[in-house]
Amino acid sequence: MTTMQRARKRPLIGISACWLHADEDRQLYNGRALLYLEQSMGEWLMSGGDALPMMIPGARRGVQTQVGPEDYADRIDGLVIQGGVDMAPESYGQRPIREEWSGDPVRDGYELDLVQACLERDRPILGICRGHQVLNVALGGSLYQDIATQVEGALNHRDQTLYHENTHKVVLEPGAVLHQLYGVRSALVNSVHHQAIRELGDGLCVEARSSEDGVIEAVRLDGELYAVGVQWHPEFQEPWQRELLATRPLLDDFLAAVAKRM
Repeated sequence: MTTMQRARKRPLIGISACWLHADEDRQLYNGRALLYLEQSMGEWLMSGGDALPMMIPGARRGVQTQVGPEDYADRIDGLVIQGGVDMAPESYGQRPIREEWSGDPVRDGYELDLVQACLERDRPILGICRGHQVLNVALGGSLYQDIATQVEGALNHRDQTLYHENTHKVVLEPGAVLHQLYGVRSALVNSVHHQAIRELGDGLCVEARSSEDGVIEAVRLDGELYAVGVQWHPEFQEPWQRELLATRPLLDDFLAAVAKRM
């Protein structure tokens, strides 16, 4: 088998980009608009066998291009929606309760279009944190704009100082795929979010909840299409954090779905 033949058989995993919009007060790259991939996400996906991660660019509003989300969905074998800023409440039919929760409607539109294009083409999807929320909104669900003020008895799901070292327990739903993958009913995960799923999107099933306040922490699309979202960040996990839920079973489950579709 030639090198080119081997390369063609390697799964191509598209990753949605994080966006930094143009900002004249930002010194980095002279305030120009940037798209980026967190290094930890790239490293996590590259650790999964022979998968080839590739960041998917998007265009600013008003910029005409000859390439769209459907073109990428045609060519990739799976999609990962990475974490980042809040979703805009307008994306799920609400208005911001506070200005600082206005989110990023431009990135929302780009990622929602990617998710829709991949669902239509049976491309497996894995959403991480914000990506978990994007998947829910793409399927008609809604979000809590702020867990602390909208969920009674809420845990502290985001600590700016601890960041990815902030943790809490989750309960895996009996019989759910995550429960079958891990073989445990409860586990410890990291927590770096202040928004969460409120109303479930069409066809989504809850696979895990926060043990103390019931916040939805993992979902899976019922049926033949593979679409999974988790609220925690497996890619942020440090090697020494062995008390946390292992990251490899989730990655292997996603890549197995990609291989099956290929």
